[in-house]
Amino acid sequence: MRNRVVLTGLGVVSSIGIGATEFAAGLRAGRGGVRPITVFDTEGFEHTNGCEVVGFQPERWVRNVPLDRLGRAGRFSVAAARMAVEDAGLYEENLRAQRGLISIGTTDGESYELDRLVEQEVREGPAGMDPALVRRVPTGRLSVTVAQELGLSNVEASTIATACAAGNYAIGNGFDAVQSGEVDYALCGGVDAMCRKTFAGFYRLGTIAPEHCRPFDADRKGILTGEGAGLLVLENLDSARARGARIYAEVLGYGLNCDAHHPVAPDQASVARCIRLALDNAGVKPGEVDLISAHGTGTKANDVTEARAIREVYGDQPPRTVSLKSMLGHTMGAASALAAIGCALAITHGFIPPTINHRTTDPECEIDCVPNESVAAELRVVQNNGLAFGGNNAVVILGKYLENA
Repeated sequence: MRNRVVLTGLGVVSSIGIGATEFAAGLRAGRGGVRPITVFDTEGFEHTNGCEVVGFQPERWVRNVPLDRLGRAGRFSVAAARMAVEDAGLYEENLRAQRGLISIGTTDGESYELDRLVEQEVREGPAGMDPALVRRVPTGRLSVTVAQELGLSNVEASTIATACAAGNYAIGNGFDAVQSGEVDYALCGGVDAMCRKTFAGFYRLGTIAPEHCRPFDADRKGILTGEGAGLLVLENLDSARARGARIYAEVLGYGLNCDAHHPVAPDQASVARCIRLALDNAGVKPGEVDLISAHGTGTKANDVTEARAIREVYGDQPPRTVSLKSMLGHTMGAASALAAIGCALAITHGFIPPTINHRTTDPECEIDCVPNESVAAELRVVQNNGLAFGGNNAVVILGKYLENA
């Protein structure tokens, strides 16, 4: 017997809203998070827009771990974890009595702190480096400090670094652990903070958009870097029912593959294969999928390749396919986790978020991307794509919770 796995808590730190309620309102309104970058020095770059988190007050959420022990990403991670647990109606003492998994995906870890450390070393030499800053850098702290904040010891705390698909990888990890009964709950998702290193890397690749991210648009110019965290509480259905929990959605299954075809270019056949793996794992037929949340970066290569892979699986009339990166920017390791939360909220509240900044769909991207304005929709099954450098692909399938299914 395998447990049914449901989502009962959502924690969000994003450029368009803090917390699930604000995030849902931002998605429905088609709110854009773009603004001039302030978290690092952008001198020397011609284009300096990003999707930066503002108005975030970590002291509201981080209560047990001293803030000076947490980097920017760590603060996002711990805050989103506490939000998710509280949103699920769980208490720390209940979690401590159960077996748990904390699984957090990331691209950059604490590279924001590493940037600051390098700046200190250049300015002051090795002797001038701040020991507190050094202690904040290890990537594994993104999951370990969540356990410390919540006082959890009967947990496995893992950090998954599969780049921009890492959030979906973490959700798949949590799904397996809860479904098999290995753990009673999983707290999983993704996190990243904007940093100069990654911005400069994408800039050198020629993929930073001048002003806005326009996925699937004929005039798209590339990505905008973003930041944030998305953490989800997964638990088995019996547990959720027993405590009368609100159920946002059911996790039906997922698929993973790694083609290693190219360092940065996606591969159509591999993406299509990953979609089929996810559908098979979820026991879902292509005709049952109502919506696809695409990776949708806004680069020339990704959008065409992804759209063709979708049509390879779904035929000439694929489900409506949207990109939340048009609003959030590319939040790296947090991207597919925030998108999974967006999918769960769309299922719960009955709407499809739009792809904003859209003018004319690229003829090579033959999809309905729901341009600029959200639409009401009854969603039963939603697919969430996460694609990463190196051919790391992860697709998660969510469904509307049906008691008698």
